[in-house]
Amino acid sequence: MDKTFLENMKAKLLEQKKTLLDSLADQSEDMKNLVKTVESGDEADVAADVIDRQLLTSIGTQDAIRLQQIENALDRINQDKYGRCIKCGKEIPEERLEVLPYALMCIQCASAEERRNR
Repeated sequence: MDKTFLENMKAKLLEQKKTLLDSLADQSEDMKNLVKTVESGDEADVAADVIDRQLLTSIGTQDAIRLQQIENALDRINQDKYGRCIKCGKEIPEERLEVLPYALMCIQCASAEERRNR
């Protein structure tokens, strides 16, 4: 894989990592505010806040998973394994990596995996 492309992907991954970390930090602050509201609100406010808290937790979990995927991709770059499908070992097209820089599989293997999981 081209060294310039790898450097660009590493920069893109680091930027996504920073964005996610900022998002998780913001959500934590939102969670703190929700807890304060729950402690002082009436029953209708408490019910609405519980829903908001569950939504924030869900979004945070998705972000945490994506953060782990980004970390794994950065590790693969450092180990010279980035851009290879973990199923078939073929090179993942650069176009796919530009769209999904933490992709683990080529399109064919990812499609087969999705069909299997349905």
